[in-house]
Formats: sequence, C-alpha cells, structure tokens
Amino acid sequence: MPGQFKPPPETLTPERCYIREFLNSDTLPDVSLASCRVRPGVTTQLHTLTVHEWYLVESGRGHMRVGNDEPYGIEPGDTVFIPAGCEQQVTNCGESDLLFFCVCVPRFTPSCYTSLE
Repeated sequence: MPGQFKPPPETLTPERCYIREFLNSDTLPDVSLASCRVRPGVTTQLHTLTVHEWYLVESGRGHMRVGNDEPYGIEPGDTVFIPAGCEQQVTNCGESDLLFFCVCVPRFTPSCYTSLE
C-alpha cells in the first residue's frame, strides 16, 4: 500500500554496530535495506548470514573480511558482496564512523544470523 514510512531509530546490536532498517517487511520478502554504523576502532562480530548481502560504503574507512580471504581495505564508493553462508567481519580502522548501507536478498530476519564468536 502506498505511503510514507518513518524508519525506527538506530539500534546498537550485539554485533557491535548500529543499525537502522529502512526496508524490512514480511510483505516484501525479497529484499531488505538498512544503514549501518561502526564506531572507530570497533570490529564487528565474526558471523554468517543465510542470505546474500551487499555493503555499499558511504563514508569512513575499514577492513573487510569475507570468507577465508585476507582482510582488505574498504572506503567510500566501494561495494562488497558477501554470499550467503560466508564468514564476514568488518573493522573500522579510521578516525570517524564507518557508514554503509546493507542490502540483503532475500530480506534479513534475526534467524538468518549466526555468530561465530
């Protein structure tokens, strides 16, 4: 149904990042969209998801770990693809917040998440 939606406030998750969901509804199960914020010096939980995920880096700098690959640098303008079931973790190695959008296909639900810590 058409209309305006005001997303809930940003929430600090056990993953050690702040998340604000812009699009996540069981009426649109194919995709979800959230903004994520990682504070300077913070490394998120090592985890996997049962959905595909893309990070679209808006600002800040970090190191991304996907699967067994060596961590690599990420910066504004980068897009990172994380296949379902792949280990992942991001570290903010800059002096300001690392901000990125997160797109999940199909949509993210808490049951998708498995902590590896």
